[in-house]
Amino acid sequence: MSALLVTACGAGGDSGDSGTGEQKLTWASTGGQFQEDEKKALQEPFTAQTGTQFTNVTPAEIAQVRTMVKAGKTIWDLANMSWIYAGAYCGELFEKLDDPGLDRSKFPPGTTGDCFVPTYRYANIFSYNADLFPGEKPTKIEDFFDVKRFPGKRIVYDYPKAGLLEAALVADGVPPEKVYPIDLERALKKIDTIKSSMVFAPSYGAIQQQLVDRQASMVLTVTARSIVSAQTGANLVPVWDFNTTDIGALVIPKGTPNKQLAQEMLVFVTEPAQATAYAKLTGTAPARSEVDVTSIGYTEQQKAFNAFLPDRGRLVEQDKQWWIDNTDAVVKRWTAWKVG
Repeated sequence: MSALLVTACGAGGDSGDSGTGEQKLTWASTGGQFQEDEKKALQEPFTAQTGTQFTNVTPAEIAQVRTMVKAGKTIWDLANMSWIYAGAYCGELFEKLDDPGLDRSKFPPGTTGDCFVPTYRYANIFSYNADLFPGEKPTKIEDFFDVKRFPGKRIVYDYPKAGLLEAALVADGVPPEKVYPIDLERALKKIDTIKSSMVFAPSYGAIQQQLVDRQASMVLTVTARSIVSAQTGANLVPVWDFNTTDIGALVIPKGTPNKQLAQEMLVFVTEPAQATAYAKLTGTAPARSEVDVTSIGYTEQQKAFNAFLPDRGRLVEQDKQWWIDNTDAVVKRWTAWKVG
């Protein structure tokens, strides 16, 4: 899985006992509003309950984890990063989770691994800019691939796990329940039909800006970015026909001296009270199955882009093991296809 490691190094931070007996955890994340939401909904209540203090660093990059682990100087205790890394390097770069409080039966099937459990759930959502379609509106996933009836640029995050491959297969006639294992060549052949209308964005911020500027007519992007784009001026309307769902995860880098406390924090994060508070801030969905998503006090805009509410069409959870096993090969083929 070598391609998973080709990223820039992130920042570091102190961890462990401060010398006064104070409990401390170093938390690496994405920065910006999402890290602020983590502080408010997850860290501050844990500090109030246990006295644990947090040091927050950003970005949470896999290259930094590799550097720390190889040097035997792990200074991060928790990192908000893709579960793919934890699955590919479980026991090597990330700690196996063995706290009994992390009961995997409490999470939806297919969302856990030896080194990760979900901390929230989200979707890769197909939406269109209503300003650009005053007449006929897109209503199904096939419309994303129909540039004759629905012209304009389609924008996606430049990473193959962003929901486009699965959408292409379903639009090409594959039943959602048979999307996995992904037929990569068939998916790329379908995307080829609109390749000249595709925009592969280097960041979620770039997606947001192009949507606000009305430079793209359709988008496939994650729940939170859909909400933020709508909040900042993009007249987005989601299409509830077919979308993929996925999880966010906090993982524990190998060798942290605070593994047990970090696991206690993971248990705390997934409990209904904290999960609900975080969902209300971000518009995502709680990870544990027993939390009733309809009971969460979402704003109307958050409700509009929440794939886990009733009557939201066909949803497929992205297959964790398939992506762990195939990401390197898919990224290599994806990169070659884009320039070919």
